[in-house]
Amino acid sequence: MLQRVMITAGGSGIGWAIAKAFADAGAKVHICDVDEKALGAVTETYSQIAATHVDVTDEEAIDQWFDEALDDLDGIDVLVNNAGIKGPTGYVEELKLDDWRECLSVCLDAQFLRARRAAPLMKDQRSGSIINISSTAGLFGYGLRTPYAAAKWAVIGFTKSLAVELGPYDVRVNAICPGTVEGPRMERVIRAEAESRGLSADLVRRDYIQGQSIKRFVRPEEIADMCLFLASPAAKMVTGQAISVDGHSETFHIGS
Repeated sequence: MLQRVMITAGGSGIGWAIAKAFADAGAKVHICDVDEKALGAVTETYSQIAATHVDVTDEEAIDQWFDEALDDLDGIDVLVNNAGIKGPTGYVEELKLDDWRECLSVCLDAQFLRARRAAPLMKDQRSGSIINISSTAGLFGYGLRTPYAAAKWAVIGFTKSLAVELGPYDVRVNAICPGTVEGPRMERVIRAEAESRGLSADLVRRDYIQGQSIKRFVRPEEIADMCLFLASPAAKMVTGQAISVDGHSETFHIGS
């Protein structure tokens, strides 16, 4: 049976790499994204991938997307909770509460909204895989990015707790912790931090790589490879895990 896969923020970056990998593997894929232009580019390139414009913090929109995707896919086998934002950059005393809340809403609350819909369906069929995208920032402290780190740590706690709930139904829940993933989003993070610290972007970029055993940024396709593994029968006893794909962070980048 072909896997039926739902992916959030699938229009670009890591999400697009994941969507493409599942589609190439023969899965039926339905993505959502807040960026309508990105969604258009996806459907032009991969007509077999269904796409819906969704604000993942909108509970009603999430429910509508699930209803549409479930009708399109005739069920769900894999949910990839990928949507997230970088959040504000700055010292904690400089941050605004609204910015803090927005970061946690997108990176954490939205994962709850989607898992709440997927869990009973997977329990009923006694199978399924939920993959939550956390971050290496969910394993270390992350100076100047406290909202983001708080959300990503919480994602791991949510993952492990959900794995306890769903394990008796043979439903697996895991988190992937990407390191520094190459692409426009990481470049925005670097520029924001460089400005906050009064450093050059090149120096901040080197600082990120310095603490890794493998001295380069992660490619989005390498995150997609881990998603394919976790959703496959080869990972049928892997659940409740926070798995880093980061070239091994010996020491984590801490802005100061």
